[in-house]
Amino acid sequence: MSGAREKLQWASKRVTTVQEDVAYALFGIFGITLPVIYGEKKQNALGRLLQEIVARSGEITVLDWIGQPSEFNSCLPAHITSYTTPPRTPSPLSEEYIHTQVSSLRHTVSAGLASKFYDQLEQLRAPRFANCRLHLPCISFRVTEVRRRRGLTQETPITYRIKADGLHDLLITTEETLVQFSRARPTQQTFLLVRPWDRHLLGVPDFAEQSDFADDTESIGDWTEPGSPIDDSDELPGDSPVKGEPGSRALRLMVRLGQPFDAFLLAQQRIGEYKRIASDYNIIAQVKDITSVDSMDVGTVEIL
Repeated sequence: MSGAREKLQWASKRVTTVQEDVAYALFGIFGITLPVIYGEKKQNALGRLLQEIVARSGEITVLDWIGQPSEFNSCLPAHITSYTTPPRTPSPLSEEYIHTQVSSLRHTVSAGLASKFYDQLEQLRAPRFANCRLHLPCISFRVTEVRRRRGLTQETPITYRIKADGLHDLLITTEETLVQFSRARPTQQTFLLVRPWDRHLLGVPDFAEQSDFADDTESIGDWTEPGSPIDDSDELPGDSPVKGEPGSRALRLMVRLGQPFDAFLLAQQRIGEYKRIASDYNIIAQVKDITSVDSMDVGTVEIL
């Protein structure tokens, strides 16, 4: 087993006599040393383990689960059994498809805009925890409508129809009651659909290989100034069909971002602080038009 998510899936069926040992018994498997505090809540023990895995590896796959949210942090599960379901594996894109899409994007997206978007994502730092709060780098989309499906007023859990700027409409099933609103009936509560940022899409080294994990001062709504121009001579692996063409790395990234992705629904609690709304199914979202990068907000959001 190579990845953290695969190990958690294997461990999800284990049973221990003492509930805290569900987490403690995995310390060695993940090469982690943490205080053993018998008497603490099972959710707290599991939360401490999971936050350490994220902090050390930067693996956002740890956040891929279905079930009840933890009291430790809403982006983590209350029970390890939430990892029983295998993670969704996106279908790989053929080199021919990527090359065709890149050629098409050259006629619709300016090289400068694509490079600026690439730079903003490249500058995002690793996900990290601080005081049980997750600072998650992501691409966010503001939700513009939340409506309960008609004719299903007695159902539990509840299915909502969600609209968000830049995304196709989608359905979300949850046991939580959400505030219903639309553009005609706005509400003071803010919802976001976010795509947790996976740095592997850039083809750069893992987070564990990077040395600078300083505090990330970015927040949703604040765009980072672009850095140095992209050196297109340093292409991603497999980029040979378009190697050397201006902005090819940025355009290839946009092609990948145009594919369906696993999203989180976040509800604002206070200014700058959000809570993840747990869903009974994976939330699969897709952008309407990948060329409309201005509808995608890049930054780091704080999740309680």
